[in-house]
Amino acid sequence: MKIAKIETAEVQIPLRTPFKTALRTVDSVHDLLVRVTADDGSVGYGEAPPTAVITGDTLGSLKCAIEEFIAPALVGRDVEDLDGTMTALERCMVKNTSAKAAVDMAVFDLFAQSCGKPLYQVLGGAKHQIETDLTISVNPTPEMVRDAQEAVARGFRILKIKVGKDGLSDIQRLKAIRQAVGPLITIRVDANQGWEAKQAVRIITGMEDAGVDAELIEQPVPAHDVDGLAYITSRVSTPILADEAVFSPVDAISILQRHAADYLNIKLMKTGGIWQALKICNAAEVYGAKCMVGCMLESKLAVSAAAHLAAARGVVTMVDLDGPSLCSTDPYTGGPLYNEGTILMNETPGIGITGVPGFEVTQ
Repeated sequence: MKIAKIETAEVQIPLRTPFKTALRTVDSVHDLLVRVTADDGSVGYGEAPPTAVITGDTLGSLKCAIEEFIAPALVGRDVEDLDGTMTALERCMVKNTSAKAAVDMAVFDLFAQSCGKPLYQVLGGAKHQIETDLTISVNPTPEMVRDAQEAVARGFRILKIKVGKDGLSDIQRLKAIRQAVGPLITIRVDANQGWEAKQAVRIITGMEDAGVDAELIEQPVPAHDVDGLAYITSRVSTPILADEAVFSPVDAISILQRHAADYLNIKLMKTGGIWQALKICNAAEVYGAKCMVGCMLESKLAVSAAAHLAAARGVVTMVDLDGPSLCSTDPYTGGPLYNEGTILMNETPGIGITGVPGFEVTQ
């Protein structure tokens, strides 16, 4: 099975409510879709969001990278030669991790189809069902409390609370949310690089003293500040999750060797796809660290690829794949079943998504 053609299209899906973090506010998913067609007519799909504030990608740069650099490097290559195909993908240009991720997942989709198995089984098949959190955006405290209560009413048992804009005021915000949802709901706190190291220690210690009982604190300081990350990790009781600081397996190993964080957040858009993400999983297993699989503002297509990775590997113990739950509609056919906090993996071959808007029907 050889790659015959790589095409792109766009998808735009309104969000249920605006997505607000310490870095940005977004009203809709507006992503680039990829279709990789093999010489036997089989197709695999991928998706990449233009997350300029994190990965540096825009819609234009994604489209250019895929059509002008990645496609020429991969067309004609054998899908079943994953080593060769993924090496060519990695070497055709530096960085551009989101563009690579979209093509990577489409190739993995095709590869799993050639095996006649769902992707998560091809990758290891650890779990048939996984549980995701739901993100609560940064807003005034009463609105965040209301959003948290509504999420629990929808059936979510894990909440990811966005903070990082208001310093010590975040403690009272989180305390109010904890009191509103009760002790049985898991709370994860994501500062999105919003604090400085010493400030983060004060805030996290204050959360601990206030009884917030957070499962973890995600990326409290800017991505480049690994020293600050290590400073925080050594001074607080709550586990620290590295997110934007981890793009590559090299980043992951460096952080684990320094014990700059307790956990790693793997996102396909940072790693460049499943191929590199698996290497981070392997490194985490060696160092005995737990991983989360997360997503950017992605629709069901890219999130489903990430879900297959999360379901495949035992080292992934936490899931932040709420993209489909944040979207107001689902334009796709097939794939995993998203029932609020529960993701049930498909048993059809590949990623499982068979209907994708924006592409003509292949013959």
